[in-house]
Amino acid sequence: MSTSATPHVSGPAPFSGKAVLGLLLFGALAFLAALYFMGAGATGDSGNDGGGHAAGDGLNGYTALAELLEKRGNEVSFLRNPGQLDPDALLVLTPPLHADAEEIDRIISDHRRTGPTLLILPKWQASPIPASLAVKAEEGWVFLFGADSPEWAAEIGRKGMLKASVSIRQSGTRIGWQGLGQRGILPDADAVQSMTSTEMVPLVGASDGRVLAGFWNDGGYYPDLSDWAGVEPRDDDKADEELWPVVIVAEPDLMNNYGLADRDRAMVALTIVSAALEDYDLPVAFDLTLNGLGLQPNLLTLAFTPPFLAATLCFIIAAIVVAWRAFRRFGPPLVAMPVFAFGKRQLATNGAALIQRSKRLYLLGAPYAAILRGRVAHALGIRPGGDAAHTESEIDRLLERRGIEPANFTTHAEALRAARTPHELLRHAHALKTIERKLAR
Repeated sequence: MSTSATPHVSGPAPFSGKAVLGLLLFGALAFLAALYFMGAGATGDSGNDGGGHAAGDGLNGYTALAELLEKRGNEVSFLRNPGQLDPDALLVLTPPLHADAEEIDRIISDHRRTGPTLLILPKWQASPIPASLAVKAEEGWVFLFGADSPEWAAEIGRKGMLKASVSIRQSGTRIGWQGLGQRGILPDADAVQSMTSTEMVPLVGASDGRVLAGFWNDGGYYPDLSDWAGVEPRDDDKADEELWPVVIVAEPDLMNNYGLADRDRAMVALTIVSAALEDYDLPVAFDLTLNGLGLQPNLLTLAFTPPFLAATLCFIIAAIVVAWRAFRRFGPPLVAMPVFAFGKRQLATNGAALIQRSKRLYLLGAPYAAILRGRVAHALGIRPGGDAAHTESEIDRLLERRGIEPANFTTHAEALRAARTPHELLRHAHALKTIERKLAR
């Protein structure tokens, strides 16, 4: 029996085409957005953990400096990927007290021929305000409980080149600062951090002569910084004009959130950034990796990063084309009929198909000729059950007497029994059927 089944059209769909398309588009966009944000590391963690970095809102953080630079028209970014710490920008480093000196020195060395570097030394020991205290505090706020100089400062550049120290004074004294054409008062005179070095050119100093900020005089050509510092720039054949400057701020209260609460200190912070840029229109990039907020690259990150971004876009476009082609199919959905059909017609069809597939069509000639001989004989009034040859000759005689063409029934019957090809079978079977049909009229 044949197992073929003719499909038929199902009933109306429960959802309209536009509704299904909207759901598909929304789901696809949500999935792609989730992949992108996971790859980019934007998982909702702002990094506002009370640390002394550009994502911290505490007194020791630098979010105020980043926002101030943005409002002044600078392009500001935050670096979380350790592989992207050499941007064409002013790289601002705000490492913690217990950072890795070799890592800091490596980052500065790798960035020397790409852009300027601004290193702000840490000073404050801070802790987030516990929830148990009856203090109205926002997320990221801290309280300061001590000050100390970073030990790794002596490893910057070369060992022993720079020495940072914090001086503790009695409360009530006021420590002023001056430099870059400005002056003001430090927010906390109890702990002031300064630096000493024979290779540092002062930019901002305390009222007692200590250096609070300066740039590294390492043989490069820095005309703008030299002009701000009031010294002659190195202008000889040995000056390396491809080097970018390294500006070091020993006193973080000149640039952190604590310090920028005062307008004078905010202005000197902007001036330090402008001087470090050397009058170049460069973006400002704040590093967060040294503060433990770095993100390691993963496969999703690579998928949305050149040169793999091109392959990702091709894959997305191909998926959209396949989805659209599936959505725009021809006609409504089809439901298959039962595998085994029922009825006499189907039974006859299945039997004919079986004979055709077995290539035994020639076996149908003799039975069909016998069936037609009996029908024609009955129509002509010939007694059934006689000899086949005699019956066929009587059929020919009576057909000729009645003038029915073709009158050679015997000839077509013998040819049908001897036929071996489908064409011969059909031709002679059609001739016998024509005789029967004319008798029935």
